[in-house]
Amino acid sequence: MASGTVMFDVQQLLAGQRRALARAITLVESSVEFHRAEAQKVLEAVLPYTGKSIRLGITGTPGVGKSTFIEVFGKMLTGAGHRLAVLAVDPSSPVNGGSILGDKTRMEKLSRDPNAYIRPSPARGHLGGVSQMTRESILLCEAAGFDVIVVETVGVGQSEVDVASMVDFFIVLLQPNAGDELQGIKKGIIELADALIINKADGEGRTMAMETASHYRHAMNLFSGRSVRTPIVQTCSSRENEHIDTVWSIIEGFREQSVESGEFLKKRSNQNKAWMDRLFVETLTTTLKTNSSFRLLSNEMARRVSDGQLTALGAARQMADFVLKLQPKQQDDP
Repeated sequence: MASGTVMFDVQQLLAGQRRALARAITLVESSVEFHRAEAQKVLEAVLPYTGKSIRLGITGTPGVGKSTFIEVFGKMLTGAGHRLAVLAVDPSSPVNGGSILGDKTRMEKLSRDPNAYIRPSPARGHLGGVSQMTRESILLCEAAGFDVIVVETVGVGQSEVDVASMVDFFIVLLQPNAGDELQGIKKGIIELADALIINKADGEGRTMAMETASHYRHAMNLFSGRSVRTPIVQTCSSRENEHIDTVWSIIEGFREQSVESGEFLKKRSNQNKAWMDRLFVETLTTTLKTNSSFRLLSNEMARRVSDGQLTALGAARQMADFVLKLQPKQQDDP
């Protein structure tokens, strides 16, 4: 995009034009300040048209069959009249920023479906990182008329926590391995997951997948009676297209129950509030970095804490006192 004012037709986005959606997501992904400002205007304009989708998170380690699962799952949904958007959280190369996920290659059939839209969501580390860009992309996809949003993550750590905090239903895709897989089960993943789906339940792996499911269901009993909601355990085969419809039925049942109980909207409301708090801290931090006086104070506090002359809490309080006294006119360019 050329520098200067960016003109964006919101009506084209609301009409579901794919090119307009792609351009809007490019705006929210940009680190250029006036692009970000334009993106904020677009988001504010489309906000009344968002929130009508079911937001799904899907994670799993490499080799578990996420791409095949999402493609078969997605084709089933579009065949039933849904419009599906897939936002693949893409851990861009830390060296050159290049993508390591070829999403449209991995889901070739789905990428050609007129009722599906696939877009990588890069993690380039600027304000909000993956979370901000992906959250904003979800809103844009909803405004463009997509009623099922899938956020895929590669299953490598913090991305699961981030994605789980922005979706309605979080799926952990697992391998049919009753022994080693069970050893990797953690309370943290149980707290994140709404469903544990054992994929590749076909051929020679069918029996092992059933055994894996049984082991996980037994393990879930360890969490019964606690505050942690017990995830549903289900087997499926993406390759044979078996029980993919069951997974969707589980999601629909969850949504129906949570909407009826009020938990659906309550969860989204809590997610929005938590995200506001996080963005406030990150925005404040970024803004303060443009203030030369604060930078000097921060460096001095870091030196004194490192030398053992001041506690971290004491330094933090002095920095907070500085911020409370800071006037807008004191801010300057970096």
